[in-house]
Amino acid sequence: MRAIDDAGFRRLAETLSSVARTLQAEPDVDTTLRAIVKAAVDHIPGAEHAGISLVERGKIRTVAPTSTIVETIDELQYDLREGPCLDAIKERQTYRAGNVGDEARWPAFGPAAAGYDIHSLLSYRLFVTDRTLGALNLYSSRVSSFDEQTEEDGRLFATHAAIALVGAQREAQLGIAVENRDIISTAKGILMERHGLDAASAFRMLVEASQSTNVKLHDAATWLVENRHVRQPG
Repeated sequence: MRAIDDAGFRRLAETLSSVARTLQAEPDVDTTLRAIVKAAVDHIPGAEHAGISLVERGKIRTVAPTSTIVETIDELQYDLREGPCLDAIKERQTYRAGNVGDEARWPAFGPAAAGYDIHSLLSYRLFVTDRTLGALNLYSSRVSSFDEQTEEDGRLFATHAAIALVGAQREAQLGIAVENRDIISTAKGILMERHGLDAASAFRMLVEASQSTNVKLHDAATWLVENRHVRQPG
């Protein structure tokens, strides 16, 4: 394990602070994901490729890969149902390998990955409290590209990345909630004006229309707003 002196710790802290500020400034989830993998390749020694295995509704998919080889290696893990990113998510640990082709932990995935000239890897669980967001995956064509100190440094980076990602997700959810609220309020206003209703009666009419047509409330409100100038029969 390579030692880090005081100057090294200061450089690492400055780098992580800069990365954290950059990630938190990104405007949406997709941009944040792309910023995370770019920063990983730029700042984690030995990382040639990076991607994120994102957990959504119980399913895992690769997002923001820095190259097509990331998608290939990730798909191998999903198809074979073994590999470091799956273990990082399931076991809530970090996984590192310096010569994956000889790894007994992944007897099917290891040789398959080596066949694509990927030999070293690092997979970090991305999480906040007990919520697992996915895994940050780093790949290299070189043998023993990541050492123990790199793993530790990368873990700090992954912590910042997870915080930035969950923040972007919450902002996106808040934006959707505000948009839904606004469109429903607009639809209520249309019904109030058109039928001389109060707010409660207009909302009840909107809910009844949603239920009778088996359409979500937001979708029913959107349809009404988009078609408010269309003259309806009766």
